[in-house]
Amino acid sequence: MDCIIVGAGSFAEVAKTYFEEYSDVKIKKFAISEKLISSSANATLDLITIEELLLKDPDKFKIFVAVGYSNMNQVRTDIFEQFLKAKFSFLSFIHPQIKVWSNSSVGRNCFIFEDNTLQPFTHIGDNTIIWSGNHIGHHTTIGRNCFISSHVVISGHCTVGDNSFIGVNATLHDSISIGEKTLIGAGAIISRNTDPQSVYVPKSTPIFPKNSFEIGF
Repeated sequence: MDCIIVGAGSFAEVAKTYFEEYSDVKIKKFAISEKLISSSANATLDLITIEELLLKDPDKFKIFVAVGYSNMNQVRTDIFEQFLKAKFSFLSFIHPQIKVWSNSSVGRNCFIFEDNTLQPFTHIGDNTIIWSGNHIGHHTTIGRNCFISSHVVISGHCTVGDNSFIGVNATLHDSISIGEKTLIGAGAIISRNTDPQSVYVPKSTPIFPKNSFEIGF
């Protein structure tokens, strides 16, 4: 199966590695915007412009949009919708160790890394990235265009709104609803519903007044 990855950054390189290691997908090219192609930092990639790709027969290639969480996932959202409108088909990647129950679902252009637990009755929306080592509790729905970092715990019966970002080691209490475009920072503990576009960033650990030599460790 031939695929073109849209994006040429670190995530695109990682996605290529996973596709080629764990599937029969062959990555033919990487697509980026025409205004960026002359200044691409990665000259080793076989590049094509997004503008040129959109003119090609959508039946010839599968697409995977490997773009991160910039602007609350909106950059990835816009590109995904652009190719959706042009009637391209999308690949999703689910690491082979991950069990997706028959009563669960994973949308288009999703990427689910290793060591994730998806319990029964979980639903993952289109264009959502779930990095490694997370727990998605039963009867939980993750919206479209979300990005979930590593070691996040989302308890049962939760709903995560579209275009939300959840940082490393965050924890969500059961039976809560996360408003769309909510930003949850690393280590946050969320125990109640959130409003759309709200931000939760816990305080960082303060620096100790002595340096590492002075504490006698």
